[in-house]
Amino acid sequence: MEGFPAVDIRRADDVRRLLGAAAPDELYYLAAYHQSSEDRPVETQDLLLTSFAINTLGLVNVLAAMQTQAPAARLFYAASSHAFGYPAGPVQDETTPFNPVSPYGISKAAGIQVCRYFRSDRAVFASAGILYNHESPLRPPNFLSRKIVRAAVRISKGRQDKVSVGDLDALVDWGYAPDYVEAMWKVLQLEQPDDFIIASGALHSVRDLAQIVFELVGLDWRDFVVVDPTLVTTRPSPVLHGRIDKIRRLTGWQPTTSFRQMLEEMVESDLSHG
Repeated sequence: MEGFPAVDIRRADDVRRLLGAAAPDELYYLAAYHQSSEDRPVETQDLLLTSFAINTLGLVNVLAAMQTQAPAARLFYAASSHAFGYPAGPVQDETTPFNPVSPYGISKAAGIQVCRYFRSDRAVFASAGILYNHESPLRPPNFLSRKIVRAAVRISKGRQDKVSVGDLDALVDWGYAPDYVEAMWKVLQLEQPDDFIIASGALHSVRDLAQIVFELVGLDWRDFVVVDPTLVTTRPSPVLHGRIDKIRRLTGWQPTTSFRQMLEEMVESDLSHG
């Protein structure tokens, strides 16, 4: 928070002092620890411990502090579609059972349950948004979307030759991050806290993304995109596809930026920054 000292959300006393001083009306818990497929692998035990410390236990500290320091405040928890892991059906909604298969997904599913507990047993206004992939020019280059965008721009300027990817057929529900921020705010304007799917509601393949991005810089993706078998997981990628009927019905929210428009903005941003 601007004007307040940084705190470690893992320290309950620090969080309590911060909320007491800030007296917030709304809180957005966006803190997260996540390892992308492009990162150097981390020891599983360390990954689990850090994921729970940031994605779950820090949330507990904030919600507990709200009870005494900001009882009228409202909290939005940014959860993840990874809580569904390998879902039973092709499309997920708020009733789909959690089946997480990664430390990130496990800790985010736990965070949703924590929100449910605090709002049902402790009367804290805690809403959870189950966010699907959300992209923007701010996405770090160790995530696939930005990796491809950054590579295409560099290749178009003669600074790179190829870009390696994994499964070109993998399907992703990609949305535009600013649209999702608007959804977060709309959720906190409701009278009652709840859980909401926040997604684009549309699927695109990695191949689709690469084709559009390279087209935007005047190149044919097939000349520059290389499939690296080491980046292909041993089991098929789960199809995480969100149904947004509930949030649309209760808040009126729906995405306003198309897949192509999102990629156009990301490419333009990288082009303008050299």
